[in-house]
Amino acid sequence: MLSVIDRQAPATAPDLESVELILRLLELLAAARHPKGVTEVARELDISKPRAHRHLRALVQRGYARQDLRSEGYEIGIKVLALGEQVRERFDVVGAIRPVMGPLREATGLAVTASALLGDDVVVLEMLQGRTLIEFGVRPGSRLDFHASAHGLVALAFGPSSLMDAVLDRPLTAWTAHTLADPASVRAEVAHVRSQGWATAVDAVQVGVNALAAPVLDHRGICRGAVALVGATQFIPERPSDEQIAHVTGAATVASQSLGWEGA
Repeated sequence: MLSVIDRQAPATAPDLESVELILRLLELLAAARHPKGVTEVARELDISKPRAHRHLRALVQRGYARQDLRSEGYEIGIKVLALGEQVRERFDVVGAIRPVMGPLREATGLAVTASALLGDDVVVLEMLQGRTLIEFGVRPGSRLDFHASAHGLVALAFGPSSLMDAVLDRPLTAWTAHTLADPASVRAEVAHVRSQGWATAVDAVQVGVNALAAPVLDHRGICRGAVALVGATQFIPERPSDEQIAHVTGAATVASQSLGWEGA
């Protein structure tokens, strides 16, 4: 078997280019809020219309895309969703957090998000909208900035010690005037989060929005993810209520215990 593999020709540049194009096409369709026509796809990917059409039809035939009969545009297919659901179950942190999300929403009336620390990224894997009139558009799969999100600050405070230096070596985007955009401020806030056991990120990405997050720890006491409330600052003030803090940290504790954490 090894000799057969060793004799296979390496992938050529055109092969790799085609694979990259397919991946870019899938990402484009997944991010779109409406079906995209061939012309639109060709323009956004900077390829010819025949080439765009050929790849779109290949995705349709395999179930990774579908064509809307009314607009004749293309959108992401059900097979992508099915694959995503299969992969998501491998992230056991989601299985630990999911059971506490519904009760947390019912207790607070606010939107609830679950994140996982995947390598050097904090990724939202689950969201339940709250019972307020305002809905939040943080979709599963969204990557959050460590320095500008409650989920990210929790990961820095309770995740691997090497994570801080890796994050602070990157540029820190100042989304608003309230974003922590210099390393010293981030380090100070992370120390505060580690001390109190929870994080907020008021006005950090969008003015008028806040989140309150607590870490979900595994059996080693290492952060695997977080559970958070998300809402307008009128509902989650800069200093959340003791009741809100108790609800979020309590939910995080239950989720952590299901991952084998035995801390107090």
